[in-house]
Amino acid sequence: MFMRNLLFCFCLLLCHAAQSANVGPNLGKPAPENLVKSWNIDVFPDGEGLPEGSGNAVKGKQVYEAYCFSCHGVEGTGGSADELAGARHSLTDNPPDKTIGTYWPYATTIFDFTRRAMPLNAPGSLSHDQLYAVTAYLLYLNGIIRETDIMNAQTLPEVKMPNREGFIRD
Repeated sequence: MFMRNLLFCFCLLLCHAAQSANVGPNLGKPAPENLVKSWNIDVFPDGEGLPEGSGNAVKGKQVYEAYCFSCHGVEGTGGSADELAGARHSLTDNPPDKTIGTYWPYATTIFDFTRRAMPLNAPGSLSHDQLYAVTAYLLYLNGIIRETDIMNAQTLPEVKMPNREGFIRD
């Protein structure tokens, strides 16, 4: 008898859940379209989504020292956070060095990740010019571009990363 009552209660719960599935829990409110649009900041490997702005490694060093140095260390060699440059090992060594220069396949990913997640205490706070500059600095530290090369929406996608062909497409 107990099992029959338990099964009956369970069926009632399922029916109630099915009826109210379209209603939802009435928590929060729909996000305004302008807010959703501001979150749509994807940058793709081909550069789609990159904003206006520009910078080079000379300016990027200043941005790095102000916002990145405390976690990523001198010239990106690591600190409390991952190393970004200065790899002493390749990806096939044990242990491998997964720096920007040895691992990352697209330069646009540096810009995209930094814009979304850095600096750790204030993600999204860097201007587009600061983001291009610090991206240029990180590319320069990894020996990929020259210190005076300008990075912007046209030049950044053209940067050929050393490990671009190192991934297997599924």
